Amino acid sequence: DLKRAREAAGKGVQQDFMEKIFGDGKKTVIITGASSGLGLAAAKELAQTGEWFVIMACRNFVKAEQAAREADLPAGSYKVMHCDLAANESVRQFVSTFRSLGRPLDSLVCNAAVYFPNADKTGALLPGLFPGGGPRWSADGHELSFAANYLGHFLLCNLLLEDLKKSKAKPARCVILGTVTATVNDKELGGQIPPKARLGNLEGLEKGMTRPVTMIDGGAFVGAKAYKDSKVCDVMLMKELHRRYHDSTGIVFTSMYPGCIAESGLFREHYPVFQKLFPDFHKTVTKAYVSIPEAGRRLAACVAGDEYTTSGCYYSWQGMDGTGGEGGTEGSDNTEKSNDWFLNFGSFRTLRMEEIGGEAGDDERCKKLWELSEKLVASTQ
Repeated sequence: DLKRAREAAGKGVQQDFMEKIFGDGKKTVIITGASSGLGLAAAKELAQTGEWFVIMACRNFVKAEQAAREADLPAGSYKVMHCDLAANESVRQFVSTFRSLGRPLDSLVCNAAVYFPNADKTGALLPGLFPGGGPRWSADGHELSFAANYLGHFLLCNLLLEDLKKSKAKPARCVILGTVTATVNDKELGGQIPPKARLGNLEGLEKGMTRPVTMIDGGAFVGAKAYKDSKVCDVMLMKELHRRYHDSTGIVFTSMYPGCIAESGLFREHYPVFQKLFPDFHKTVTKAYVSIPEAGRRLAACVAGDEYTTSGCYYSWQGMDGTGGEGGTEGSDNTEKSNDWFLNFGSFRTLRMEEIGGEAGDDERCKKLWELSEKLVASTQ
């Protein structure tokens, strides 16, 4: 009838209008923490394909806009949107604003993270060392590493699950970043560097993770450990999302570690001498240095590549057969070697499925983490 025809025409006009503004027929990916480093590199890789429209979910809107322009992201391939993962209300508002765009959601990348390695130190004992300052707190009263790295992503994944279900992409994906320093299998040497991640029986979570509780295991605050603990939680989140939703939705849930990005802005609060020496150490001693663009390509491959679609898996840059990397076999052309000091053998093209063991491999602990996290985010509604 005429009424239905008008409604259909109106929807068609609206859809055409939205496509002209937000990208014509492209798949949509949301990347948290896309204003710098790995997130920005992956955003650029995907945007330049012409097949993806990137939502850059960032706390600092102005910084992200400037970063996108400086990185030469193609016009019409991205949109910056405010999202403070350390504030649950901001996460909810982001989801509401995203839905108002009328775009589908085909992939979600949980990348944003903060790291305060010296926050537990008493002060600067030597010139050039940062003072400590103690734990920092989120808008909802939780220790900041836990809130921004894990809890905000927990809420975001849960809120956007319905959007991913509606994706016409086969498959829709959710990729959650891990790290070797919070190793999930107790076999990687990088995960043995103290302080080691330890969640215990989630005693801190049971107490609500609010002052004076700072650590998931209920122990004394250690800045570096707080980061590592939060990243173990991220892998556990991926596992539980897979267990609960993969079979019924077809969504592929994975975690990945792209290699050691020694010049990442994640280290901005580390000792200045560490920031200066760490990249050279990995270039010359461990041979494990990975550039930001290289890591970005690996993350983009997990979002869009056909080879990384096994849900419930943790992918890590540790291939079995070194080929000299993407840039060739000459060291001057290639930051990667066929093997490194940690006995990680690989090339650019190789991401290997790793065993998920330790605390992250404990299914009951994963379920408990999920249930306690549900209570925390519900308390902020």
